[in-house]
Amino acid sequence: MGAAFGITGLSKADDEAVFVVAHPSVATQTLTRDTTRALFGMRQRSWPDGEIARVFVLGDNDPVHVRFAKEELGVFPHQLRLAWDRAVFSGTGQAPRRVGSLSEMHERVGSTPGAVGYLTKEYLDERIQVIEME
Repeated sequence: MGAAFGITGLSKADDEAVFVVAHPSVATQTLTRDTTRALFGMRQRSWPDGEIARVFVLGDNDPVHVRFAKEELGVFPHQLRLAWDRAVFSGTGQAPRRVGSLSEMHERVGSTPGAVGYLTKEYLDERIQVIEME
């Protein structure tokens, strides 16, 4: 379990940075950008250790969601939406669970085993762990 709050890897000095976060029970502490993109694109449904990943996202037009998609995943939010819609409409997958705010994201990720989401710096605490991106 990663030390969520006393993170040594908080190299993102920008207070506007968005961090990938997970439930404290998640064993994975580092992900590649490709794996992170696959998780949030709903193409990968489990963590590398086999635990089911429960993905939480903010609304498509939320500024934090837009920043996360562009800066961390390297895709535009509409590209994520297209991938989710295609999976849902074809019956091959599902969309992530949508939350209405960063505080709800914090609550849901912190209380849902296997959960993954993203938060800004001010929401990081001991109830969640930051997943480092390599």
